Amino acid sequence: MQRPVLKFEDVGFAYDGRDVLKQVSLSVGRGELIALLGPSGCGKTTILNIIAGFLDPTSGCAFIDDRLIDGPGPDRGVVFQSYALFDWMTVRDNIAFSLRCSGQPRKTRSQVADRMADLVGLRGFEDAYPYQLSGGMRQRCGLARVLAANPKVMLMDEPFAAVDVQTRETLQEEILNIKAETGCTIVFVTHSIDEAVFLADRVLVLTNLAEGHYIDLPIDLPLPRSSPANRLHPSFLALREKIYIEMRERHGRSPVSGLREAGQ
Repeated sequence: MQRPVLKFEDVGFAYDGRDVLKQVSLSVGRGELIALLGPSGCGKTTILNIIAGFLDPTSGCAFIDDRLIDGPGPDRGVVFQSYALFDWMTVRDNIAFSLRCSGQPRKTRSQVADRMADLVGLRGFEDAYPYQLSGGMRQRCGLARVLAANPKVMLMDEPFAAVDVQTRETLQEEILNIKAETGCTIVFVTHSIDEAVFLADRVLVLTNLAEGHYIDLPIDLPLPRSSPANRLHPSFLALREKIYIEMRERHGRSPVSGLREAGQ
């Protein structure tokens, strides 16, 4: 792995007297996409919020580019499950919002917004309002808004959970194309085994973060990674089964979606 852009050193987080994370150490390489996979309450979103600077660890340290994370910053962008768009703004103005806040001139904002709209497949909808868009298109707009700020790290908290399966798969493929084009580092939270295996360079299977335990699983699938054919590749199916069995054994039930989604 390249020099880490993100690093946790013995990070702990306690809430209401209960350890959510305990002595968690991990690293994320520049340009890498890691998926945080596990059942509800396992600490996925806590990790994301610490990276974003929304939460401070109760022990240990978190770093971005060897700098201590001590709050939110423009080097990290967050794509939420909810679309979080401004209803009174057009797609172009929503995308350009962070540029407006940083004082960029109107012409620059418009150029960047149109380029990002094109990148996420919203060309021709720059002057539309959120209510005129489908759920998938709204999420594309939210993604473009984060990309417009040119963050070092993009944090994605189950961003496709609210869209239908076909749109979700299309958006997954778009994310991989965007990653290939921009080289952005991505931390992606999901409940879905299929989504984690399809998207990630590494899947962190979060088994017991209250004791600092997780499984770090590299994903090796053919290029281009965004090819829909990868969903039927033998390596994909084998990894999917391996993760499912591991999670089932550790939690005694079907803790995350994946095999059962596909009718197996």
